[in-house]
Amino acid sequence: MKKLNSPQQLAVNTIEGPLLILAGAGSGKTQVITTRIVHFLKDLKVPAENILAVTFTNKAAREMNERVLGMAGSLAKGICISTFHSLGVQILRRDIKALGFKPNFSIYSTSDQSGVIRQAVRERDIDPKKIDPESILWKISALKNRLIGPKEFTPDKNDPLEIAVAAVYPRYQELLKGYNAIDFDDIIMQSVRLLQTTPAILSHWQQRFRYIMVDEYQDTNASQYLLISLLSKKHGNICVVGDDDQSIYGWRGAEVQNILNFAHDHPGCVTIKLEQNYRSTGAILDAANAVIKNNKIRTDKALWTSGGKGREIDLIVAESEEDEAVKIVEQIMLEQYREKLRWSDMAILYRSNAQSRAFEEKLRLERIPYVVIGGQQFYERKEVKDAIAYLKVIDNPSDEASLLRVINFPRRGIGDTTLIKLNQWSMNQNVPLFEALGRVFEIPDVSPSCKKTVLAFHTMMKEIIGGFTSFNMGAQVNALFNRLRIEDELYRTLNDVPQARKRIENIEQVVNSLAAYEANTPSATLSAFLERISLMDEDKPSDESKEQVANSVTLMSLHSSKGLEFSHVWLAGMEENLLPHKRSIEEDPSVSEERRLCYVGITRARRYLTISRCMTRRKYGAVEVCKPSRFLAEIPGHLLNGESTSSKTGDPVDLAADFFAQMLGE
Repeated sequence: MKKLNSPQQLAVNTIEGPLLILAGAGSGKTQVITTRIVHFLKDLKVPAENILAVTFTNKAAREMNERVLGMAGSLAKGICISTFHSLGVQILRRDIKALGFKPNFSIYSTSDQSGVIRQAVRERDIDPKKIDPESILWKISALKNRLIGPKEFTPDKNDPLEIAVAAVYPRYQELLKGYNAIDFDDIIMQSVRLLQTTPAILSHWQQRFRYIMVDEYQDTNASQYLLISLLSKKHGNICVVGDDDQSIYGWRGAEVQNILNFAHDHPGCVTIKLEQNYRSTGAILDAANAVIKNNKIRTDKALWTSGGKGREIDLIVAESEEDEAVKIVEQIMLEQYREKLRWSDMAILYRSNAQSRAFEEKLRLERIPYVVIGGQQFYERKEVKDAIAYLKVIDNPSDEASLLRVINFPRRGIGDTTLIKLNQWSMNQNVPLFEALGRVFEIPDVSPSCKKTVLAFHTMMKEIIGGFTSFNMGAQVNALFNRLRIEDELYRTLNDVPQARKRIENIEQVVNSLAAYEANTPSATLSAFLERISLMDEDKPSDESKEQVANSVTLMSLHSSKGLEFSHVWLAGMEENLLPHKRSIEEDPSVSEERRLCYVGITRARRYLTISRCMTRRKYGAVEVCKPSRFLAEIPGHLLNGESTSSKTGDPVDLAADFFAQMLGE
């Protein structure tokens, strides 16, 4: 307790009734939660089984449990520290019989769900070519997170997808029940339903959990909010910890209003603000505060530190994304030498995973070890490999491994059986596989319809190969990908629209990488570009040594960075339509969640922060002019140390004027 500051001690000692702890970034909230739990166990003699602490990830729950066990020992035996879904499973295992299920129910994985949804689609006579079953499943998942069951769902009569969902949803649930199974989203929804419909069961769990704590409360969705409300209603001893300024998961159902309305929903609530930051320098916190205060709907708080102002924030203004990568990696090497930092002390953060491509290429070139968090390395992503395989076939039609990779991507109905027959015939006739495709009508035991499909693919590729030139290669490849309708394929095959968009952005980066290579390389050829990629694969950081992996520069999206911290952070791509993202601007002109995302990125830095923006970026190979982000304009000029490029000075004092002048000019 002596290690805590005054507001932290007050939070630990506030025992009865509703308590809202507004814990700013780096304010020691985990220490407060664990100390509060140990205070219950050691000082107040509360039985461990009467305490419930809920968080969002298994890792966070495990770390909290280990801390409590380390401080309280055997007194913690029987305590429930879990994720929301682990809590839901615990409730359902005991009492799901009341909903007509057996206690040994199965929890279906995504692949299991796909099989059930396709069966329901068939039974409802819905054409899967017109309405993708995975899109139906994605919509059902969103409905369950908002506690909307089949009976409560009213479809938009002008929306074919919603009409299909209304038909399939009830049957999908019936099939799951018939298999004595629930899906992942059912865990919370069925738990809430169980507690709402069976008073005796609700009373049991309310009696057990007399003191409830919820971490990261700003990330709760409607179903999680109601589950906690039901459990805490009897005793009213509910403590929630979170920060509305770090609510960045609205796209997956989180509702920031849950924390903003907590005091209103719980009369007599005590609110405690943890504003002293133990992570970052004063300059970094001043920048974060300056940005986030522009969100109109938020609780009033401001981070501060007793640790001094520290170094100004560096600003890099780059010509292009390749130039941005060069400048950032050069600074990484300088910082590693000048400040005696380990590679693992440094991180590059970005809004979109597709941005990692340029940084990966430059880090590999300089042989700097790096690790990509929240996504595969760029050139190892499936959709990127598929796109590169097309380029390899164009460059070398005899590359049979690449040819086999693309022959049914996007799906054309060329199955494995047909491919085996094609391969066998090409070996028997001693002809290349690509030639065999053009002679498919000579091959027996291949259906007429499949022969037509194979020949159509061969004709298309032969035309593309014959017409491909080393001039304007990016535009040619972009035209090919449009012709193949790869975007449609990704939307059709993925049950997660945001994930499909990310993969489409990665395909776009393949085009951008080729176009940038062509623009910067005299006498550029497709062969040389592919050779360059292959050499980068050979130079990729080794994963043989755990020490080497542990001591690597971290690359990650802003969403993945929440909860982490680094000595030096590079916040890349501070431009309009990137941060804030174009889609978010269209969906919410106030861009409040994007501003919170920027705030999260800034507050990951402990000692040093560098912000970068590009004057131009490539979009499907074509160069587009970029505008500085409105968030950059919100940072006071005196906090920024600007850097000039060969053609334009990035004077931080003029950034706000520059931004608004460009907006007005538009």
